[in-house]
Amino acid sequence: MAWLRIALALLLSLAAFSGQAQGLESALSPGPVIRGHAKWEDQCASCHVRFDRAGQDARCLDCHKDVAADLKNHTGWHGRQKPQPCRSCHTDHKGRDMQIAPLDRKAFDHRSTDWPLREAHARVNDCAKCHVAGQRWREAPQDCAACHRRDDVHKGQLGAKCADCHTETRWADTRFDHSTTRFALSGQHASAKCTACHRPGQPYTSAPDSCQGCHKDDDFRKGHKGRFGDRCDSCHDAKAWRPARFNHDADTDYALRGKHRAARCEACHTGPLYREKLQTACIACHRADDTHRGSLGTECATCHQESGWKSVGKFDHDKSRFPLLGRHAEATCKACHRSAAYREVPSTCIGCHRADDRHQATLGESCGSCHGERTWKIPRFDHSLTRYPLRGGHLKAACTACHADATHYRDTPSTCLACHRRDDKHEGQLGERCETCHQEQSWRSTRFDHARARFPLVGAHLAVECRACHRNARYRDAPRECAGCHRQDDTHRGALGQRCDSCHNARAWPLVRFDHERDGRWRLDGAHGKVRCQACHNAPAPAGRAIAEVGRECVACHRRDDPHDGAFGARCDTCHTTLDWKSLRARRPSAPATPGDRP
Repeated sequence: MAWLRIALALLLSLAAFSGQAQGLESALSPGPVIRGHAKWEDQCASCHVRFDRAGQDARCLDCHKDVAADLKNHTGWHGRQKPQPCRSCHTDHKGRDMQIAPLDRKAFDHRSTDWPLREAHARVNDCAKCHVAGQRWREAPQDCAACHRRDDVHKGQLGAKCADCHTETRWADTRFDHSTTRFALSGQHASAKCTACHRPGQPYTSAPDSCQGCHKDDDFRKGHKGRFGDRCDSCHDAKAWRPARFNHDADTDYALRGKHRAARCEACHTGPLYREKLQTACIACHRADDTHRGSLGTECATCHQESGWKSVGKFDHDKSRFPLLGRHAEATCKACHRSAAYREVPSTCIGCHRADDRHQATLGESCGSCHGERTWKIPRFDHSLTRYPLRGGHLKAACTACHADATHYRDTPSTCLACHRRDDKHEGQLGERCETCHQEQSWRSTRFDHARARFPLVGAHLAVECRACHRNARYRDAPRECAGCHRQDDTHRGALGQRCDSCHNARAWPLVRFDHERDGRWRLDGAHGKVRCQACHNAPAPAGRAIAEVGRECVACHRRDDPHDGAFGARCDTCHTTLDWKSLRARRPSAPATPGDRP
């Protein structure tokens, strides 16, 4: 019992000493603590360790567990700073309203936090945009939706991970990788707009992932109308809706060839695809195309081929009585065979081409003489055998270009102006010999050679300018006669006609080259050599001649000198000589008397 009393006394003594110590500490307090610590103001041991200043940090971290976690994990602002005692930054006992965690907003480096500011975030100068008043700095939300909820056009349908699509550079810039979803985009889907599949007002996750979900309208309005089921990807792919990739040759028992390959699926598959099995006989699809109305049977492939129903390929017409040549081989059967009775077709040209006969039967019925099987409009007639061979541009001209009247080919004029009157820029001023300047190769290319004209240029004419003779645009109005240009040089004053070139030459006008014996077939001798030209050639020269012709009989000039009045005929030279008219020739005795001789 005594021992118990002693122990009880010791305990009471210790309790009294503890109360005194607590009161002593309160009395020694440097000042009021901040409002957040006021609850523990009388409990110094809550923050301080007696006789151990370093132990104070552990007491701080016991309350501030979030900071303790940052220091342990090296996260947050505290976890990234150099280790130092808490009291070096946070001091207390300065009053209830004291700010023991001062922050220099201008100098604060946000990169030392768990939320470094980048791009558009770094350009925000107002901290209150993210840090709400009344909350600790670390309590600022770090999810996009907290600040950008009003910018979320998806209305929260895609969750709060805005950074999966949007960037910090600009909210409108997106970087969403659709391959991370259940529907990777490829082909034409990659270039489609988001709203093409994700309809406005509907959750993005509700976008269909089947072809029919988006292409149902295409299937009903433009395609199969739902008859081929909803597995569009079995034929179509994302690269392009058309053409389909379905391989009819490998995936079915009916290989498509010729026109069948280009036919639309619905042309043959008119009913449900997987419930109705199509027949493979030609007549099953082409009964309406059978112009023979069944008279030739149902084996259409005997004559027709898959390259085209109207092109008969397998039937060998060369083995018939009318082998097909040229365009006949390309003609459709009904072009000649007007009815199903094929053998009733005539084998003569006129039998089918009577309406094409522009000659109205005036050239007979042997059309093959000119026309060939290659084409009716381009005859095989050899124009080089006619009086007008075709050369140059004429070879390309159509027959009707020259032969306006197809019934009378022989009456077609062969002059240039007959066809080229409209092309004649000279308006007929240069005549109708267009080929003098123009050539058959091309109307516009000229090759005028004056040497081939009706007046070749020689001698002094070569140096004369064109306008010296061609006074106006009427080139052919330029005179060809020497007198046309040399009238003033004509010392004969027109008495010897206009064919000055008979005596004069182009080298020089004064040079005379006329030899009466050679050129006039009358040798001038005796007194004739002294007579002026006009003495005999005193009549006007007829058209087209250089000088008027004078008879070679003496009486042509000496009729007035004939005292015999023509009684002795016109051969005055029988008696008279050219030396003098009165001088007579000595008659030879053996010479017979002429009927006009006087006794």
